[in-house]
Amino acid sequence: MASASQHPGSVACVLHVLTVGDELPDDVPTVVFLHGLFGQGRNFSTIAKGLLPGARSVLVDLPNHGRSAWTETVDLAAMADAVAERVRAGADAPVHLVGHSLGGKVAMLVALRHPELLDRLVVVDIAPTASRSVGEFEHLLGALATLDLTTLERRGDADEALREQIPNDTVRAFLLQNLHRDDDGWAWRANLALLRRSLDVIGGFPDVGDARHDGPVLWVTGERSDYTGPDEETAMRRLFPATRHVVVKGAGHWVHSERPEVFGEVVRRFLL
Repeated sequence: MASASQHPGSVACVLHVLTVGDELPDDVPTVVFLHGLFGQGRNFSTIAKGLLPGARSVLVDLPNHGRSAWTETVDLAAMADAVAERVRAGADAPVHLVGHSLGGKVAMLVALRHPELLDRLVVVDIAPTASRSVGEFEHLLGALATLDLTTLERRGDADEALREQIPNDTVRAFLLQNLHRDDDGWAWRANLALLRRSLDVIGGFPDVGDARHDGPVLWVTGERSDYTGPDEETAMRRLFPATRHVVVKGAGHWVHSERPEVFGEVVRRFLL
């Protein structure tokens, strides 16, 4: 199993985590979940609870998301290194790693850069290639930037203000999970300005040289997703030759939230 070299720009980043099953015995496996762009670790709470009592789950807020620290730049390799450091500090390696979309890219880089930390890897509806749908996120971030947080009285005001630009109720509700209120008023948990400036990095995938990961990998994709196809499968099998591909019928990009029961069962069978 080859490993890519340590990234020279890697920086320490404090990551917030939520543990599900902390009371379980030490000998049960640990599953680390990494969310996608605009997400938070708690997005995987239902899936994590479904793995009880067979596994303990660690739900990570990636840098610039949720309650984790903000950084000056977005660097996928540095994000992977931060996750690796968190695993070393808080879990008995090797662990299982599950990542969706942006979190899937970070998870793949953890596998390529820190293979000793992993037992099994689950990559959800993304591949180690440039993503096709970055323009969608440019639109969403632009819409969020139009909100004047100083005039909001309640969350419903934000929902109503975004309805025309983001008509999909599910997408709008997901994005507004990032909006919170503290003593100083309304604020975003996600570092929206930095993420918007960094969509080219988020949508890409760094050069990993001749690194590859020979361990077991489950690649879960949605039947209706436009994030994956034959070219992406070729890239997956080049870097992860032991990939097993499962397509979830009726699901789009958000496989774990659109078909949670199916996704949970597929992951349980692979990991446990």
